[in-house]
Amino acid sequence: MGLPEERGRSGSGSRAQEEAGAGGQARSWSPPPEVSRSAHVPSLQRYRELHRRSVEEPREFWGDIAKEFYWKTPCPGPFLRYNFDVTKGKIFIEWMKGAITNICYNVLDRNVHEKKLGDKVAFYWEGNEPGETTQITYHELLVQVCQFSNVLRKQGIQKGDRVAIYMPMIPELVVAMLACARIGALHSIVISWNQGIDLWWHELMQEAGDECEPEWCDAEDPLFILYTSGSTGKPKGVVHTVGGYMLYVATTFKYVFDFHAADVFWCTADIGWITGHSYVTYGPLANGATSVLFEGIPTYPDVSRLWSIVDKYKVTKFYTAPTAIRLLMKFGDEPVTKHSRATLQVLGTVGEPINPEAWLWYHRVVGAQRCPIVDTFWQTETGGHMLTPLPGATPMKPGSATFPFFGVAPAILNESGEELEGEAEGYLVFKQPWPGIMRTVYGNHERFETTYFKKFPGYYVTGDGCRRDQDGYYWITGRIDDMLNVSGHLLSTAEVESALVEHEAVAEAAVVGHPHPVKGECLYCFVTLCDGHNFSPKLTEELKKQIREKIGPIATPDYIQNAPGLPKTRSGKIMRRVLRKIAQNDHDLGDTSTVADPSVISHLFSHRCLTIQ
Repeated sequence: MGLPEERGRSGSGSRAQEEAGAGGQARSWSPPPEVSRSAHVPSLQRYRELHRRSVEEPREFWGDIAKEFYWKTPCPGPFLRYNFDVTKGKIFIEWMKGAITNICYNVLDRNVHEKKLGDKVAFYWEGNEPGETTQITYHELLVQVCQFSNVLRKQGIQKGDRVAIYMPMIPELVVAMLACARIGALHSIVISWNQGIDLWWHELMQEAGDECEPEWCDAEDPLFILYTSGSTGKPKGVVHTVGGYMLYVATTFKYVFDFHAADVFWCTADIGWITGHSYVTYGPLANGATSVLFEGIPTYPDVSRLWSIVDKYKVTKFYTAPTAIRLLMKFGDEPVTKHSRATLQVLGTVGEPINPEAWLWYHRVVGAQRCPIVDTFWQTETGGHMLTPLPGATPMKPGSATFPFFGVAPAILNESGEELEGEAEGYLVFKQPWPGIMRTVYGNHERFETTYFKKFPGYYVTGDGCRRDQDGYYWITGRIDDMLNVSGHLLSTAEVESALVEHEAVAEAAVVGHPHPVKGECLYCFVTLCDGHNFSPKLTEELKKQIREKIGPIATPDYIQNAPGLPKTRSGKIMRRVLRKIAQNDHDLGDTSTVADPSVISHLFSHRCLTIQ
């Protein structure tokens, strides 16, 4: 690739444009030698060798990994069968169909009995209030899972039944998920308490036995349903299956975070979304990891809470969302630097592309310029990481998801469905299946085919725009639905948002389209300010000037609204669909059940811009 690997690190707090260059491309950060020396993948050359094999010989590559797990019956037939082309028939994906296993057995019984990890801590639990703590070992977790499995069976739950779980971020939530998996029931993490049918945990567990034979499942049996909102706002039930999902989350966890037995891992995600499923529960447990489970929020009782927890449990690998990073940036460096953070080795980001400014602060302040950052791109539908750096191998560019993970074959297509080579920008698609890919939309396979496979037959369509630079690095430009057409020019909302947050007064920004009588569409920007800054006409002009300079006059916004808060899902994703409605004063919002704080919406409606700024 001819990548100019720069070993110099930034030691100042200069702006992202100066440090990373236009678009975050001018500089790269090579993996620290101390990380590479002990890494599972210690060099870019080794990564390329493994990736080539995983794409060209997927059956052999994943077959070798499958041997590390317990199978009551090995795969009796083809290891992989699939069809990605709707013109050739029904879309289907089958990994190891006919192989019999149980994912709960693999993440608990195997660790306790075969690997002798029974006394190892599986989770340190930290409550919302400092001082509210507990821990649970692998043996204790296995006992509780068996008990709750027996509770479920006593309630009449059988293999193939669906169980909705309503719990906060406590160890019992993990127990409930794994108990469902143990008896072959599908779990779905939800909404609110249902007085008519929901039951109390402590009452059910009092007399439950602590041994439970697992239900042996086909590798292609469904494991869970996770609902994710579509662009129309109507949630769709993403279905993941036992065998392929297990292989993929175990492998991505091991390599993306460069996991070693002594690590303490902390993913701040809520278990109610896919990151919590894959990298709080199944991925870490499949590797016998010790993790932190946090029920609280990053700003209580003060804005240094995350870093005090890092020091308390000696966290080595830390994974959070750009939303959280930008939130904490507002309060400056001191809440971070007053804590040691000396144990941190790898930092990760998830949920959306991270803007270079936030990347650089994360790297410089949180990671003290010594921790690689794995900027992971993936989706609820993919089950695990798709594009990501590897800590010991990949030179990092701020804001780039870098290269594909093992088994992932990306392509960039133009509107006509033609593959683009070299430097290019267009639709991000994947050319072949990986083990963790969803198998269907629950109860609506036609929607599965229409959403992901009909636009470009033969490819899985992510719905995201992507740019590949001259070094082969992939940059996610945002949802295709979020591309704006201003006077015939296509603009990426992510690009405009990144330019806005580079201003020292802006902590977070969201950009949507707004009808315009001349341009067809114009930019309506919502900005959340850092502490100590006030919204004013002067600031508005500064932000417009910054966008003109970084992107061009065509991207100058017509509207800039002060937004003390933005509508987000529980996972921290900004709901731009709702923001588009607010910009147009359209109160017909559709399904807003996934909004974490509905009061934000009413506030934004009451303070929306009425005239062009």
